[in-house]
Amino acid sequence: MRMRRKPWVREELANCEFFVNNPCENLGNWENKFKKKQPIHLELGCGKGTFIAKLACKNPEINYLAVDIKSEVLGIAKRNIETEYLANNREIDNVLITAQEIGLIQNMLNEKDAVDRIYINFCNPWPKPRHNKRRLTYPTLLEKYKVFLNPQGEIYFKTDDDDLFRASQSYFKQSGFEIVKITCDLHNENVEDNIVTEHEEMFSKQGIKIKALIAKLK
Repeated sequence: MRMRRKPWVREELANCEFFVNNPCENLGNWENKFKKKQPIHLELGCGKGTFIAKLACKNPEINYLAVDIKSEVLGIAKRNIETEYLANNREIDNVLITAQEIGLIQNMLNEKDAVDRIYINFCNPWPKPRHNKRRLTYPTLLEKYKVFLNPQGEIYFKTDDDDLFRASQSYFKQSGFEIVKITCDLHNENVEDNIVTEHEEMFSKQGIKIKALIAKLK
């Protein structure tokens, strides 16, 4: 579903200290874009930002970079981050948001950026075979992530889609990743540190089991 244009977004993002307008200008230099030099974690397809807002606010010792292709949705993410940090009486000093086509992620991140963890939550499953290559876990994209993911880095992946989950397991193995943790019913495991996203809550209420895995480079 296409999100309606929001007239306020452009101005709010232009005046937002934690929105990066031209991400490609920071290629190889993201650690200096943050206020503090700390490990960097990346969310691909951050959507409305509820996940990254809670995660970043909870972990001040980590720098978080959240990417989505749509500036319209990043406007909502910006407000959700502000709300979360305000509620916890915290300065927004460890999270950045930016608009970038993930298929061209190599234009904004390289080996000098040294990302320790990547989050991929409920990405578009692209069910038609001719569109599978657009999946964020597809081998061609995983190869791009490997350039800037630290040798001991991890990818955390969650989805509601059975076919995407099965295929992604194969994609990770093809690309030299080892799956170190996997579940087909995340909520049944009662994981204490799991942050529930908007899609996760919606699918769970529909009775759909949440699939998740953690993959590490071999």
